[in-house]
Amino acid sequence: MLWRGGRRSDNVEDRRGGGGFGGGRMGGGGIKVGGFGLVIILLVGWFFGVDPTMLLSQLDGGSVGSGYEEPASTGTSAQDDEMSDFVKVVLADTEDTWSAVFKQEGATYQPPRLVLFSGRVNSACGVAGASVGPFYCPGDSKVYIDLSFYDELQQRFQAPGDFAQAYVIAHEVGHHIQHLTGATEEMERAYGGNQSGADSASVRIELQADCFAGVWAYHANQRKIVEPGDVEEALNAASAIGDDRLQEQSQGTVVPDSFTHGTSAQRVRWFKRGMESGDFSACDTLNAKSL
Repeated sequence: MLWRGGRRSDNVEDRRGGGGFGGGRMGGGGIKVGGFGLVIILLVGWFFGVDPTMLLSQLDGGSVGSGYEEPASTGTSAQDDEMSDFVKVVLADTEDTWSAVFKQEGATYQPPRLVLFSGRVNSACGVAGASVGPFYCPGDSKVYIDLSFYDELQQRFQAPGDFAQAYVIAHEVGHHIQHLTGATEEMERAYGGNQSGADSASVRIELQADCFAGVWAYHANQRKIVEPGDVEEALNAASAIGDDRLQEQSQGTVVPDSFTHGTSAQRVRWFKRGMESGDFSACDTLNAKSL
């Protein structure tokens, strides 16, 4: 990905090394856990013998991270500073994409702020630890990410590459688009607010966020910043975090009734739909008869 030299977004808060932790209570809607956040939750639940659905329900209805302590940050490294620059450039590129898309629809895009944190962070959705992974909080319209997550992405989940990292950000920004347009609430009303199941509101919301990430990828390619192999990196990342693959790896069996993000094939398919069309309307998972 040709990101160096690109515009850097001003909508970034760097809370690394500052603790970022404080008392708080859940408000303004639960944390919208991205696909990679689910990976961490499933592995933690499997290792400690805790039902992952219980962990997910805590994200929606209570403070996050109680009983889990991450080590305190001792500062930032040169590598982290480079990653901070990368995140700022990717966020700026999503801003360019969605500003143009919203303008075509006669609307003005209001970009989210992105918070870099280390260890734990306090958001309008409650206190979250690095174990949650990247997430979007509709209560304050912010995307949160601990940069150490990218090490996990490459080493543990075998999804390397800067475009895979950019996909993570674009997916979380996709949740912001849903918040702005009311798509999240519409799908929750239409599907009864179900938080798990192959045809649940949660799955449709996550697949739409993947599709929106694909729309960003289409426009990024139009701006000539996508290099050969980049798309494959994003598709590999999307495939690596399908519910079926994660469940097979963690518990040896697949339980569709507990799906929250969609299968590997579905995540790849919806990302590709957005990427190939570049069309916001192509991401209508609300009315899709087949996911």
